[in-house]
Amino acid sequence: MAMQSPVEFFKKLPKKRCPECGQHMEEQAESYFMECEHCLSKKAE
Repeated sequence: MAMQSPVEFFKKLPKKRCPECGQHMEEQAESYFMECEHCLSKKAE
């Protein structure tokens, strides 16, 4: 079995989804938030 390149591995990962609303999220470097900005702003209120 041939090794897959790391670039191909990361390209095949599914897009990140918010567990609260199910919306697709933009990946952000150095961000460990699981919720989208909309759901995070609702929690702050």
